[in-house]
Amino acid sequence: MSLTLLDAAATAAALPHAALADALTDMLARRRAGQTLSPERLVVPLTGGVLLAMPATDGEYAATKLVTVHADNPRRGLPSLLGEVLLMRADTGERLLMLDGPTVTARRTATLSALAGLRLGAARGAELLLVGAGVQARAHLDAFHELLGVTRVWILGRDPARAEALRAHAGGLGLPAEVIRDAGPALARCRLVVTATTALAPVIPDAVRDDAFVAAVGAYRPEMCELPAALVRRARRVVDDRAGARHEAGDFLQAGVAIDTVDQLEDLAPGAISPGAGAPVVFKSVGQALWDLAAARLAWQRIATPADAACMAGERS
Repeated sequence: MSLTLLDAAATAAALPHAALADALTDMLARRRAGQTLSPERLVVPLTGGVLLAMPATDGEYAATKLVTVHADNPRRGLPSLLGEVLLMRADTGERLLMLDGPTVTARRTATLSALAGLRLGAARGAELLLVGAGVQARAHLDAFHELLGVTRVWILGRDPARAEALRAHAGGLGLPAEVIRDAGPALARCRLVVTATTALAPVIPDAVRDDAFVAAVGAYRPEMCELPAALVRRARRVVDDRAGARHEAGDFLQAGVAIDTVDQLEDLAPGAISPGAGAPVVFKSVGQALWDLAAARLAWQRIATPADAACMAGERS
């Protein structure tokens, strides 16, 4: 069985949001049942950057994501984030599929945020405030549009050109969109909020509606922060991965929140908590190798030929 390689466009095509949400739901259930293993990511300092290695297995498949982050790469005409996700059989180690790492990261992160919204009572057909105008902001716009039926978008970004490009992308989806400089008026309207920045200080005030769902996907180091401490403390708090949040959830750590008291997504039945009754819901995503594995499994299931599937089934029988 030969290794299949998918570029960024093919990787995106293999990971439609609705199907990916189902794959992530299945992986959450597998983790809750104790069927998975995913050690904390390995971080290796490099000259001018960092290498991240993220392995995971569910017993049937295994995957490893290798990603490098070099902040100065754009000045060299290169993406700051480069990487790949490799899927293999757990029983033989045979390599099956290699996907574009940044595309997997963007799509699984955004789809998980939208899935969390669905499970945690986020409003459907509501207006969305996007803080940030980069790759994750665009990915979240796409996922929230498809899965939560966003009706209007407000964009707050520090780079006017990227914010305008995101506004144009929203228009291409048929969504009214506006670039803004002050989050206050949008926060008064929006029941969906996404923060996707690399900020070191809060990017919005503590003016989030009590009936809002906030997906915070930036602030991935202890010294980083997107949300004001007062908002974090008054909100119902949920994380995608408690182990990673202990040293990566900057918003929660700076607010003095004890991570062991925070709910983990799969431990909550759908509808167990929801925005309202005096408190919004804040979902803090720090990322997890299992989410990459879920995406890679889905992509393989969608592109594997009948002969591939029969080969794997026959060798397991």
